[in-house]
Amino acid sequence: MHFSVTLDPVQQLKTGTLVLGIGEDLTLSPSGQQLDQASDGALARVLATGDIQGKTGQTLLVNGLPGIAAQRILLVGLGKEPELADRHLRRVMGSVLAQLKPLNSAQATLLLDSLQVKDRSSASTAALACETLASGLYSFDRFKSEKAEPAKLDHIQLLTDPANEQAVHQACNEALAIAAGMQVTRDLGNLPPNICHPRYLAERAREMATGNPALSVEVLEEKQLEELGAGALLAVARGSDQPPRMIILNYQGGNTDQQPNVLVGKGITFDTGGISLKPGAGMDEMKYDMCGAATVLGVMTAALQLKLPINLIGVLTCAENMPSGGASRPGDIVTSMSGQTVEILNTDAEGRLVLCDALTYVKRFNPKSVVNIATLTGACIVALGDKTSGLMGNNDELIGQLLSASREAGDAAWQLPLFDDYQEQLDSPFADIANIGGPKAGTITAGCFLSRFTKDYPWAHLDIAGTAWISGGKEKGATGRPVPLLTRFLLDQASAH
Repeated sequence: MHFSVTLDPVQQLKTGTLVLGIGEDLTLSPSGQQLDQASDGALARVLATGDIQGKTGQTLLVNGLPGIAAQRILLVGLGKEPELADRHLRRVMGSVLAQLKPLNSAQATLLLDSLQVKDRSSASTAALACETLASGLYSFDRFKSEKAEPAKLDHIQLLTDPANEQAVHQACNEALAIAAGMQVTRDLGNLPPNICHPRYLAERAREMATGNPALSVEVLEEKQLEELGAGALLAVARGSDQPPRMIILNYQGGNTDQQPNVLVGKGITFDTGGISLKPGAGMDEMKYDMCGAATVLGVMTAALQLKLPINLIGVLTCAENMPSGGASRPGDIVTSMSGQTVEILNTDAEGRLVLCDALTYVKRFNPKSVVNIATLTGACIVALGDKTSGLMGNNDELIGQLLSASREAGDAAWQLPLFDDYQEQLDSPFADIANIGGPKAGTITAGCFLSRFTKDYPWAHLDIAGTAWISGGKEKGATGRPVPLLTRFLLDQASAH
């Protein structure tokens, strides 16, 4: 799909479908009024029939109005409020896409002045709408014998005014890059674990660097990890026949002396729980336990497409967590790369083990910031459900930047406390730290564990256990979150230079 911007008079637009938002008061936006005037009141007469009441997501397709060059007009309900909320715009765009996909038309045009979103400019609204539409066309049928027929729709045009033209054009470019990054993340998440293992992720990272002189990739294998003292990561991997990998992507888009932003992704390509075995029901979804690593590759995809003028390091810390004669046991003590010893009380709390060594490793880059992304705790789903990612960290400025980016991207995150009072739950009588803190505040104590390895730089932790994939049902699959949040954060970082 591609996006473009037009300033042409709305009645003269030769497009398959004009998309016009209508509230429950049936008031027409300026572009809607122009259409009504050009059609000699035909649009108003359509509204007067009562076939559409303007309820959120309701649609009515109107063909062949006189005096209008477009083949058809799609009226879409916006609800009672004069301005939409983000979630309502996504719902509206979902309804629009459901109507556009079956049509024998490659192009549609959004009338931006009819889609007002609370606290958003035309450009910001355009970005959210375009990202939603592009993501809505995603499908994953690689392993099906019969492939889905692709939708003919491949071009979305946005009608705006001269004052907003450049900003809307830029927003479209950003939305396209975010959608591309989300597709990479979703594809990787949806791959079966017998294909998407640590070595496969390393291959994909190397492919990204091919033909991209700004990007280099280094892959640390088992022997190198042993030499670095990555005892926590290696302990998780020893139960599997799949060897671990730490994958480092280095994008140099800024000045050589510019501190890099660092993203660290948890890449557990399948999580049985190890010796602390998970229940069988739903275990197939543990292929999504590498969505943190997939997010890093998705964000890197967006950064490359946008040619962001920043330096960015992506680290994927990858292993498979399996039970075997070589697997870690509850009660084992391992030494992390930092030198801190960890008592493994539960082998299903493995994500923090692979992350802690990566968080130690990234100190060598003298980072401006470090954000780790992980499907870390079921407790986060209990706390925040499947709509909002958990956020915590050791730097208020960085947390504020991420929260701002989440609002702008429409990719919700919520800050959880990381008070020192929670740290005592990780006390161990035998090692420096235990890898779990008991049943209370499980998401926070996981963050506390990671914080022990991040004292030398500004750091934040995104727990995406509830938001990285949709569990069960016909919509089951990876969501591509939080690629929008993190790409927006990096765009903000780039604009600050």
